[in-house]
Amino acid sequence: MTGGYVEANGERRLKKFHPSERWRIVKNILIISTAFMLHFTAFHGTANLQSSVNADAGVGTFTLAAIYGSLLLSNIVLPSAVINWFGCKWTMAISFVAYMPFITAQFYPKIYTLIPAGLMVGFGGGPLWCAKCTYLTVASETYADIVGQPADVMITRYFGVFFLFYMMAQVWGNLITSSVLSIEGESANKTMRSWDLGLDIKDYDNASLAKLDQIKNCCGAMTCDLSFSEDDNPIIEQPDSSKIYLIAGIFLMCMMISSTLIAFGVDSLKRYSGKRMVPKGTAVSRLLATLKHTKEPYQMLLLPATAFIGAEQAFMAADYNSSYVGCAYGIKNIGFVMICFGVSNAVSSATAGLIMKITGRIPIMAFSIVTFACIFITLLIWEPRPDVPVMFFLMAALWGVADAIWLVQVNALSGILFPGKEEAAYSSFRLWEATGSVIMYVLSPFLRNSFKIYFLLFIMTVGLIGYLTIEYLERKAKKGLPQKLDFELVDGNGKTSTMVAEAEKLNPGKSDSEKSP
Repeated sequence: MTGGYVEANGERRLKKFHPSERWRIVKNILIISTAFMLHFTAFHGTANLQSSVNADAGVGTFTLAAIYGSLLLSNIVLPSAVINWFGCKWTMAISFVAYMPFITAQFYPKIYTLIPAGLMVGFGGGPLWCAKCTYLTVASETYADIVGQPADVMITRYFGVFFLFYMMAQVWGNLITSSVLSIEGESANKTMRSWDLGLDIKDYDNASLAKLDQIKNCCGAMTCDLSFSEDDNPIIEQPDSSKIYLIAGIFLMCMMISSTLIAFGVDSLKRYSGKRMVPKGTAVSRLLATLKHTKEPYQMLLLPATAFIGAEQAFMAADYNSSYVGCAYGIKNIGFVMICFGVSNAVSSATAGLIMKITGRIPIMAFSIVTFACIFITLLIWEPRPDVPVMFFLMAALWGVADAIWLVQVNALSGILFPGKEEAAYSSFRLWEATGSVIMYVLSPFLRNSFKIYFLLFIMTVGLIGYLTIEYLERKAKKGLPQKLDFELVDGNGKTSTMVAEAEKLNPGKSDSEKSP
């Protein structure tokens, strides 16, 4: 009977458990995974509607900027202190509560309710994800001791289980929002029904033709500042307040259930570790280590590619949802389109590592670059039409594939290039990814989509140049080694990689690190 560790007289000793304890560990991991799925069903479902439903004066996009800006700071400053105060279990339960004002603010969506609520989400997010990672790691190690399996195998397996649940949150959240918004009310727009019935354009009535002409002129790359004023917006029709209240009520209940599940269904981590595992160093030391690491030549070359991830994801969440899907196809269909994106993204994330083993890193990155370029060029010239719905889903599916490949490979490179410095490397990754998101969200209400798309193309090009420079330098360095330097990607989550080098003793051991969404 083995498993777990306890602190005694300053020493870390093995704690013994009955073999049946493994089922209790599985129970804890499944409850945590279910709680996160319910919680982020509510968060993702609400966040995806912000740029369309709360479009007046750009409040929705500014709220998203506040979330990611405070999350950036929270990841560096708060986790150590909060976990030391409350422990991993109660940190998760309390952090869930920090998200609830964001849902409550949907009942009265004003700038002075949404922005503070968004800041609370960000400040709760840092400790939440750190506590989750710590709990799953310690519980998986204990399970490995009980069954006699390698710890890294169990950690990978149960992180995989967790992300399987987590990725489904995007599906359920968008399904709920679109289902509620699709309920026909007395005020349903009758002039939009002709293309819903599948009629040819020659059969459209005059009102529908006029509406189609407005969509052609105002939606897409040359959008006419849809985010600034509902009164000046001729296209996006805001759903009934009762539907928004119903969605907010459902999502608030999901978050309350999630917090309750953690509080009453999960064992304290003290059961498996007498001394809580917390991030090393103070907030100041971690920030200084991250900033110092940024000066590394490879890290500087990787920064544009990292910032591009945050920027393109922000454009997808805010501008594509609002100016393309919401504007031309209807707010009620945003959720269905995002489901397509989420499924494509999840499948591609899971298979990217396997494909890379066959093709190598450069071909799969080239595919991602070409796909992104095709998407952005299409967005510049495409005139979105509600009678051609397949285009909205096709663009989302391709975006999911390109985003997954770029995210996995750049995330993996952060571990490959900096053996022994993974904590600083991944902290830098989160810092610059969040920076890209904040910049795009802040710019969103002030620039036409065409300018933002050119900006994305510019960042992507600079990121590509940086990436190719890294590949060139690595290949040049390998020619000078007596033995081959071989990189192998382990999984599709961008979690970790193994480095086989001629002088392993120069970089003994590598630690796993995980990115927080």
